[in-house]
Amino acid sequence: MIYDEPRFLTGGDRAIFVEFGGTIDPQINRRVRNLALVLQKEVVPGVIETVPTYRSLLVYFEPRQINAQQLRETLYRLAQSPEEGELRKPRLIEVPTVYGGEYGPDLEFVATHNSLSIPEVVRRHADTPYLIYMIGFIPGFPYLGGMSSKIAAPRLTTPRVKIPAGSVGIADRQTGIYPAESPGGWQLIGRTPLKLFAPTQEPPALFQAGDYLHFTSITPEEFTRVREAVTQGAYSLKETTME
Repeated sequence: MIYDEPRFLTGGDRAIFVEFGGTIDPQINRRVRNLALVLQKEVVPGVIETVPTYRSLLVYFEPRQINAQQLRETLYRLAQSPEEGELRKPRLIEVPTVYGGEYGPDLEFVATHNSLSIPEVVRRHADTPYLIYMIGFIPGFPYLGGMSSKIAAPRLTTPRVKIPAGSVGIADRQTGIYPAESPGGWQLIGRTPLKLFAPTQEPPALFQAGDYLHFTSITPEEFTRVREAVTQGAYSLKETTME
């Protein structure tokens, strides 16, 4: 559901949530990203940082420069007349992925849970472009929308303590990629050799909200070759600009 007007929620004494809807929806997410872009250009005194999410924008502010009521009024004005069309054109980025085996230890469970064959799960997962709604959880982690409900699977009852960087996971009707070794409770179905986050690069995150990812199945041998190229800085990301 898309709200007719943005709703404001307090996030403590230094933050305000601006909500645009109650569901995960591309149009709602576009309004979130539009407001974030407007705030980057408008330079509102007292605004420290913005954090886009699926359906809301979290705005951190310095109360000694602007109070909450003043900020709400400013955000309302900017949200009512966003700079539509100013968002950059999204990229469609290919994500080479090895499915199953040691790279995706939960692929068989996902197949069994959905009464599908393993090749069918892989086909369905790699069959569609996924919109990146937001980056979060850990730096560089893309939350993706558009996964088929036919391959949805519950989170692990007991999260893993250590998940390898690049692991591709499923949790309920979401899919995403772990950019670094970390704990996690998603069902792991594969792994990509791409490096999703590098703090010394600009921008540090390989993917950005508003882009689309398309998974492609590769062999373990191809995984090794791509990983070596990525490590040596010789890998060129396969991407196209979408209209």
